[in-house]
Amino acid sequence: MDVVLLTALGVGGATVFGSLLGFAFKKISHKFSDIVLSFAAGVMLAAAVLGLILPSLEHGGKYGLVFAISGIFAGALCLNLIDKLVPHLHRLMGNEYETHPNANLSRVLLFVTAIAIHNLPEGIAAGVGFGSGNNSQALVIAGGIALQNIPEGMVIIGPMLAAGISPRKTFICAAITGIVEVAGTLMGYFAVTISQAILPFALAFAGGTMLYVISDEMIPETHHEGARGVTYALLVGFCVMLATDVLLG
Repeated sequence: MDVVLLTALGVGGATVFGSLLGFAFKKISHKFSDIVLSFAAGVMLAAAVLGLILPSLEHGGKYGLVFAISGIFAGALCLNLIDKLVPHLHRLMGNEYETHPNANLSRVLLFVTAIAIHNLPEGIAAGVGFGSGNNSQALVIAGGIALQNIPEGMVIIGPMLAAGISPRKTFICAAITGIVEVAGTLMGYFAVTISQAILPFALAFAGGTMLYVISDEMIPETHHEGARGVTYALLVGFCVMLATDVLLG
């Protein structure tokens, strides 16, 4: 349990650390921001496939494929439902944002919920990984999520400041989203420790939520100014996570 708690704090703390870097480099160009975010997407993609979906197949036995496919779609549909029902801001291009679906809430709260919707499944994925009993594999997943949280934390600061949110409130927002990841990690861990029977489905569910975030938010946000650089950044991120999984898993 101590390892899980420290991991949860590390995953959430990576977002806060990234936000501090974002304050230090507030003038990050949009092109560089896209490359950084695409690298994070590559890391996240590898973590979802290698650390969650493939283990789901292994733990599911003869029904592994059923658990994996149903879990992936359940995770994606769950996040899609949250995306539709929870008020937040959705990034369009550069520093432009679309309010969805309630424009009456404060802009700060909308920013927080947008980032929290993104971060919660990452935390759950980190926690679910420990339910497999393979702590080294779980730490690789959590490390990959923490690694991509740093550049993500960097790139959210500029748009929030540009939107007129004060530096103090911007940092508080980043800290809250880090806490969301801590909570998500603990939620995922306790869910699978209560009943090992749900582990194959839970692994695929977490993987599905991450795939949804990658496809629905991260990749579209990085392709506004040409795709070649960001495509290679995604491949680099994927390969970094692949090498980490092979060497440390």
